[in-house]
Amino acid sequence: MRMLTGDSTAVDTFRFVPQSLVSFGSTIIVEGCDTSRAISWVHALTVADGIITQVREYFNTSLTVTRFAEKDSEEILPATFDSGRFPCVWESSVSDRVGKSVPGLVLAI
Repeated sequence: MRMLTGDSTAVDTFRFVPQSLVSFGSTIIVEGCDTSRAISWVHALTVADGIITQVREYFNTSLTVTRFAEKDSEEILPATFDSGRFPCVWESSVSDRVGKSVPGLVLAI
């Protein structure tokens, strides 16, 4: 936090080096880790007309992405669809590289 706000006097800087990238329509998922600091991260970007309109950052969190609507449809499916489970379309993997257990979140798109 101090580094992001400019309060840090540390010479060392944190670099976001992507290790995987995948897109689902207007949502782009970028994942990476810094093993020397034991930090993993996932960024979920929303893009419209070539411009990033939303950024969600997840640090030391495992992320699972599920599809919340049928393919090529804007319709949101009811919770009872497919026996109450939505298909997993992507799951983070680099959190294992930092050598610690992390909480898991589900991102519905």
